[in-house]
Order: sequence, then structure tokens, then C-alpha cells
Amino acid sequence: MATGTPATALLARRRIPHTLHHYEHDARTVTFGAEAAEALSVDTRRIFKTLIAAVDGRLACAVVPVAGRLDLKAFAAALQGKKAELADPQAAQRATGYVLGGISPLGQKSKLAILIDSSALEHATIFVSAGRRGLQVELAPQELITLAEARTAAITAPVTAG
Repeated sequence: MATGTPATALLARRRIPHTLHHYEHDARTVTFGAEAAEALSVDTRRIFKTLIAAVDGRLACAVVPVAGRLDLKAFAAALQGKKAELADPQAAQRATGYVLGGISPLGQKSKLAILIDSSALEHATIFVSAGRRGLQVELAPQELITLAEARTAAITAPVTAG
């Protein structure tokens, strides 16, 4: 399987230590992060999903663990905004150049502000999309922060039952 995506090209060009993990994506799945965690047998606190949200009308990127959900209020506040809402899927795809379920925080088409949940720093390595469904990249969180020109903030709320 070819692995060339803008994210993997950036990792190779910058010589960032990483490991690519392939898995078979089920086209019926819409819970992409949970699918990756199960397929790769990785704790959902180490698999991070990439979400695009509009903060006061301006698109930004949030990277949060699959085990939680994006706290839109905290995300807006971390970007000195008042209100955040998840972006329209087509707008997210246009801005990043990736399809839903394969949006990577690396190699995005547009330069978006990127916030990574601070829980990433609790792990030696984390997993994020490598730019395609069925392809994750494992790397040190500090490498991701540097390469994505991101900041960290507490932007995750726990998933509540019911």
C-alpha cells in the first residue's frame, strides 16, 4: 500500500522519527478514531482525532484523544475567541486537503491554528492520522507539536454516558 500523503512527506522531509501503522478501514465505519484504536490495539487515550472547528467564524484545528470529546468552550477560549462550533465537513476537507476520517494535523493545505490537548504530553508517543483512512502515524508528542507549529491546551472534555 502506498503511504504517500502530505503528512508522510512532511515527516520524511523533516526526518522526524515516526512509525506508520496501517490497518484495514471498514467503509461502513464513521467512528474513525475508535476504529483505529481497536484495529491497532492501542488505548483510546493515545489515539488522537483531528477536528476542524470554527472559532468566531475562523477555522482552526483541534487534536484530542479519542477517549474524550472536544470542549468547544475551552477551545474557543484557548484561541482568544468567544464561540466555537465544529466546521461543516466540506469546509474541513477543503481547508485541510484531507477526507473526513483521514484529516491529519500535519501537511494541511491551509495554515490553521492548531491546538493539541495537553494530555498528549502524558505519553511517550501518540497516534494521529497520517492523512488517509486506515493509516496512523505514531510519534512523540513534542515532535508533533513542533512539526505542526501547534500549541497545547486543555481542550478535552470526558465522554459522558447517556
